[in-house]
Amino acid sequence: MKIAVVKYNAGNIYSVDYALKRLGVEAIITSDKETLMSADKIIFPGVGEAATTMNYLRQHKLDEVIKNLKQPVLGICLGMQLMCRHSEEGNAECLGIFDTDVKLFHPERHTDKVPHMGWNTLTNVKSDLFKGFTKEEFVYFVHSFYVPLNEFTAAQTTYILPYSSALHKDNFYATQFHPEKSGTVGERILRNFLEL
Repeated sequence: MKIAVVKYNAGNIYSVDYALKRLGVEAIITSDKETLMSADKIIFPGVGEAATTMNYLRQHKLDEVIKNLKQPVLGICLGMQLMCRHSEEGNAECLGIFDTDVKLFHPERHTDKVPHMGWNTLTNVKSDLFKGFTKEEFVYFVHSFYVPLNEFTAAQTTYILPYSSALHKDNFYATQFHPEKSGTVGERILRNFLEL
């Protein structure tokens, strides 16, 4: 099975690679269009800023490649946000795979810190990514922007307000949290994705 990790100007690609190695998978880290289109599974991770990253993807024609992939694709963190229609971060027009927007968290109490950083629970899970989940599980988050609940919500988390911590539409899956930093729970999610 050929697993490709999309290489672009975003951090966090190598921690995803290490997590896959722990599962015994040697991924190809690439921005080559042919390699991406011929892979069995694609992971689109990211830590960075939405507008800058979308400009990079457009300049390298990776935006069209990602939108037209037919195999299972997993977006992580910024990757998930870029799969949406629009982000308030840098007023960015994104890939539009998920017909929903990305919003900035607005603290409501003095205890609300932005970014949302640390462990939080997944509730209302409904996707093959969460196969075998029988209770609320803790996963690791670092983000200042969120996707509101919508028709593609595959898991939700509450921080300041309930929001989408995972999305699913057709062959596209996405998590706001970092499975590669979420211990055994994250490994199970990655394994579920590899077994789709």
